[in-house]
Amino acid sequence: MAGNDWINSYLEAILDVGPGLEDKRSSLLLRERGRFSPTRYFVEEVITGFDETDLHRSWVKAAAMRSTQERNTRLENMCWRIWNLARKKKQLEGEEYQRLAKRRLERERGRREATADMSEDLSEGEKGDVLGEISQHGESNRGRMSRVVSVDAMESWAAQQKEKKFYIVLISLHGLIRGENMELGRDSDTGGQVKYVVELARALATMPGVYRVDLLTRQISSSDVDWSYGEPTEMLHSGGLENHNQELGESSGAYIIRIPFGPKDKYVAKELLWPHVPEFVDGALSHIIQMSKVLGEQIGGGEPVWPVAIHGHYADAGDSAALLSGVLNVPMVFTGHSLGRDKLEQLLKQGRSTREEINATYKIMRRIEAEELCLDASEIIITSTRQEIEEQWRLYDGFDPVLERKLRARIKRGVSCYGRFMPRMVVIPPGMEFHHIVAHNGDMDSDMEGNDENSGTQDPPIWGEIMRFFSNPHKPMILALARADPKKNITTLVKAFGECRPLREIANLTLILGNRDDIDEMSSTNASVILSILKLIDKYDLYGQVAYPKHHKQSDVPDIYRLAAKTKGVFINPAFIEPFGLTLIEAAAYGLPIVATKNGGPVDIHRVLDNGLLVDPHDQQAIADALLKLVADKQLWARCRQNGLKNIHLFSWPAHCKTYLARIASCKPRHPQWQKADTGDEGSESDSPDESLRDIQDISLNLKFSLDGEKTDVSTVFENALDSEENVPYGKSEQGNDVKRWSKGTFDGNAKLHAMRRRKYIFVIALDCPQSDLPNALKTILQALKNASASESIGFIMSTSLGISEVHELLTSGSLSSADFDAYICNSGSEIYYPSVNSEDCPSGLPFAVDLDYNPHIEYRWGGEGLRKTLVRWVSSINEKNGEMTISEDEALSTSHCFAFQIKKADAMPPVKELRKMMRIQALRCNVIYCQNATRVNVIPVLASRAQALRYPKDVFCL
Repeated sequence: MAGNDWINSYLEAILDVGPGLEDKRSSLLLRERGRFSPTRYFVEEVITGFDETDLHRSWVKAAAMRSTQERNTRLENMCWRIWNLARKKKQLEGEEYQRLAKRRLERERGRREATADMSEDLSEGEKGDVLGEISQHGESNRGRMSRVVSVDAMESWAAQQKEKKFYIVLISLHGLIRGENMELGRDSDTGGQVKYVVELARALATMPGVYRVDLLTRQISSSDVDWSYGEPTEMLHSGGLENHNQELGESSGAYIIRIPFGPKDKYVAKELLWPHVPEFVDGALSHIIQMSKVLGEQIGGGEPVWPVAIHGHYADAGDSAALLSGVLNVPMVFTGHSLGRDKLEQLLKQGRSTREEINATYKIMRRIEAEELCLDASEIIITSTRQEIEEQWRLYDGFDPVLERKLRARIKRGVSCYGRFMPRMVVIPPGMEFHHIVAHNGDMDSDMEGNDENSGTQDPPIWGEIMRFFSNPHKPMILALARADPKKNITTLVKAFGECRPLREIANLTLILGNRDDIDEMSSTNASVILSILKLIDKYDLYGQVAYPKHHKQSDVPDIYRLAAKTKGVFINPAFIEPFGLTLIEAAAYGLPIVATKNGGPVDIHRVLDNGLLVDPHDQQAIADALLKLVADKQLWARCRQNGLKNIHLFSWPAHCKTYLARIASCKPRHPQWQKADTGDEGSESDSPDESLRDIQDISLNLKFSLDGEKTDVSTVFENALDSEENVPYGKSEQGNDVKRWSKGTFDGNAKLHAMRRRKYIFVIALDCPQSDLPNALKTILQALKNASASESIGFIMSTSLGISEVHELLTSGSLSSADFDAYICNSGSEIYYPSVNSEDCPSGLPFAVDLDYNPHIEYRWGGEGLRKTLVRWVSSINEKNGEMTISEDEALSTSHCFAFQIKKADAMPPVKELRKMMRIQALRCNVIYCQNATRVNVIPVLASRAQALRYPKDVFCL
């Protein structure tokens, strides 16, 4: 390889290595008992502490040594280092091959098992052989939803949507988000995603049928950032977007809602926000419930207006959206922006870090699991390009293009999928605002003459900053606008320009590579790119032909595009891979033809705009030829320019939002299933929404007692997570027949619910493993807390993996009454009970009544009998593999929403993540929980859990 010539030169020099150093004055590092030991040096210095990025630097230093012996010895050591790098790379490639082979086998096995369960013969569409009509992500090309292509079509569509009044919730947690003067590029978290979500919220609010859009983010009150990020609410003005909403209400429009969570006075990176996601979910839930009631009074006839969708952006927001979607039972939408598995794959290919090191830095495994949960919970996954589906989402356990095609075909035919489901993958490119863009129609000479005649017209300052580099600023400008990142492949562009004399003679090159003050103060990666470019400019003597200004503002970017268009230039994106390529759309909007990488999103953009050429980013000659062709052929340049301007409206915000809303509206409507409790005291001050929300925020699980399998001193307070059972196995469930009988009856829980609403404090006692002294401990805790305050001001909830019959046995053994607790969260959060003395409510004879609304509330994507059959088959495979009875189904403890299995040998069981993986590969969406000291496993609905049950917002149950 040309870039490794320096390696070949010193490898040749190694052949001239003489005997070991005998000079006593030589460095101690190079001597051992009077002579140098390459082996020891290799072990101590190379294997234990080499850095691939320092190889070239070490070679330069070694080549500069005056002593021939010492120089040759150092070169020999570098040879060992190169050998070690090659060995490590080969080892990593072997491990990667084995991992991919294993994954392929798991996928194929999962498909076979899923197909076997769906025993009906597959149709031609399900076989997925007709590639021309069915795309890889399951959408029919012929039936694809059309975009808005004219003003008349937009008005026609708007008339159809006029009567709808949607409430949409967007979530974007990290970065600095505000409506005006966005600090894009301030850090890695404040980039294109911030701009996208703000503009999406603003654009959606102007669409017919949309009443209100809330963009939920983090409230930051810190001296490190501007005060505006601490404001609880910010209204987003429509700007230049045409507002189709003719009847605006008091709360209509788009708003940024900042929820306080995480460190109160500190701005932190997204990798540090994961532990605080539950805190955000609780705050967001309170806001959505309150806003739904407010909107209900304004436009809902007194009934709450629930979000038509909750849309999470990036993994942390997706995790939050999944939990909120489960609590409120409303559809979820997800946009990844960038995906964890793809980032992990890229970092591993670089070979500089292990999985453990990558995870420690980026919290990548937590991010990947959040994205898997998004696949479990989302109705729709929105992507910018097909590349994101075909090369990124297919890396996940929860998405398989082949199986997705089969499921989609069966759903269209109304055939049962036996509990299997995959979200719809929809390509909707980001929108842009074009109202402020005026495409230039003149050329550089005429503009210069016009400015001479009219001294009042001045060029933008950034023009002068760029043109001062050029000896002939009138030549067409080749413009590249990207970060100084190796992935952007700018060095190949400079080489292509430098080695193509015809291109150099007729064009200039402008490189906008971010802002810098001192190269030495930049990160090592960015600095190396800048230094490489400067060396290439010197190598090819490109002075007067290449501009590389040190500074520019975000507001200067439109003027930079205009300058390139004035000179009849070309915009180029030569990145090795580009997920989308928003700059290509921006360039087209200003009348610039494009040359772009053929890897990733630019393929889709070029297909729509048809305004340039695609190239292989690794082919230097192809890049030069494409640029020369566009710059030299004026007719081709003009045709590409006109095509771009003609088709650019297809990437406008109205077109994006129309497609977006059509997809949202196609989701099956869902809303909370609980019934409103009529307490008779709706007008009381203590029951007002504001007072209720304030009490909920005050109590916010002030105290938790954990009695999960430990012998606990009642004076000790434990702050254990309610879902810690996920790290242990299996929980019991109660009699399924009782649930079915109770569901046919009626339960008037108003009195009990009204009593809970009046509680000032709620104590949640989470327990998992009953012990002999547990009943006495419970009794002591309850008595101590009741004595500490008025009994009516304190309430108790039991959260457990036990079934209700086991709970009753536990209470009876301690001489406790069912009325001592206000509610019981049982079977790992799959069921909720209230104490009851009415025998009609309790046909089983136990003094508990089931919450009739909770089971349908968590029914979403519950596989039912189809899931149970898969689990039974899994149990048989585990027992066969171990050669003994390791796990067995416990039918007596299973219920309609909790399949229970008894574990007899815990150390022979696979980790819970392996079982989750197996379920996801087969498109079965569920929550697998090991509990009771690895003696049981509960499989419950995907969005059910003990923590989620506490958020169940039945007016009082929203903690």
